[in-house]
Amino acid sequence: MITDTEIRLAGYRALSKALGDVQAEKFIALIQREPFDYTKWQRQLWPGVSVETLSRNAMGRRSKSRRSKR
Repeated sequence: MITDTEIRLAGYRALSKALGDVQAEKFIALIQREPFDYTKWQRQLWPGVSVETLSRNAMGRRSKSRRSKR
């Protein structure tokens, strides 16, 4: 298990790598400015898809990812 600080650093590094430093900072500012309900977002993300289906899809992607790294 990693610390909150380590999670923040890893998250910022991922954002910075994907968006660049300026856009990563802009993204963080946008997120902090807007109210965000993670639970509500998750429920609306894949409407009509069961937990079992999501899990099966995630396990399939993970398996493919591991095979491609070999």
